[in-house]
Amino acid sequence: MQHIPPIQCLLTFEAVARLRNAGRAADDLCVTPSAVSHRIRQLESHVGFKLFGRSDFTLTADGAAYLANVRIGLAALQQIPSQRAIKGSTRLRVAITPTFCRQFVMPRLELFRNAYPDIELILQVSIPLLDVKAEDADLEIRFGNGSYTDIEHRMILADEVTPVCSPSYLNEFGPFDGFDSESEIRSARLIRSPLEPWSNWFSAVGLDRPEPHVGAQFNDIGLVYDAAASGFGVTLLRLKMGGTWLESGRLVRLSSRSVPAAHSHYICWQPGALDRWECAAFADWLQQSLA
Repeated sequence: MQHIPPIQCLLTFEAVARLRNAGRAADDLCVTPSAVSHRIRQLESHVGFKLFGRSDFTLTADGAAYLANVRIGLAALQQIPSQRAIKGSTRLRVAITPTFCRQFVMPRLELFRNAYPDIELILQVSIPLLDVKAEDADLEIRFGNGSYTDIEHRMILADEVTPVCSPSYLNEFGPFDGFDSESEIRSARLIRSPLEPWSNWFSAVGLDRPEPHVGAQFNDIGLVYDAAASGFGVTLLRLKMGGTWLESGRLVRLSSRSVPAAHSHYICWQPGALDRWECAAFADWLQQSLA
């Protein structure tokens, strides 16, 4: 037996056909216009024909015939409040770097689930810079310089860095005045990470210093910030990525200056993947949520 289309898609189709406007349909359904667009694409993929023929939401002949059946079905469902349409979920695998996921995706995950309840989202860890993941994924969040020749991609998050430390470290080893002089940097314990090279800061403040080769080192941004908050020393913090550490007072800035980070976050996909409604829906949702 063929699966019944997701009820959210049918409701969206009916609203767009009735209101002849995606924005008004979005308001009527309490979702974003992007969600409306993706639900229509999902329904068209399910039924196998175009529902609207023009940008003014004129119905195709197939769409008009289908709308009549949809309205009959929705009316019948309204008579039985406890009855729910039987639907199949669409699985979407996303490989994603750990701290990016914790800071930007997990706090917003309920919004995504509410907008796209038919997507069964599977998140798996990918390793920053190395672009290594345990399994194949439909979409991938990479952290690097963007010079990817094996995959299509677009930047979703750039950031700036500034030196920070814990209040206790500052009380014991401070004060620091901008953390941009040889004497200040030489006297501090620098926390190292291949994900956030110190040479980026040295160059920006005009210091000819090599990348440090001694000191605590971590290969996860979140661990770097936690180590700094525990008094391990001074690290470079991304103002967007590390905002919660600053807002909580666990870390304090040592300079009013910030400089562009060496790396950014990119959403990546194999050619043709964004033709699938669920991939396009997640990519658009993520980019809009980071704007």
